[in-house]
Amino acid sequence: RKREREREKKEKKERERKKERKRKKERKEREEGRNEGRKEGRRE
Repeated sequence: RKREREREKKEKKERERKKERKRKKERKEREEGRNEGRKEGRRE
């Protein structure tokens, strides 16, 4: 019983980490896209 609970806790933590990584990646890509847009505007 105890071992199962430990494993569930570990899996939950792993899922949280994956979600966090995905969110950070998306935010980084969005910010890079904004920067690109600004550069394009300045060039024209």
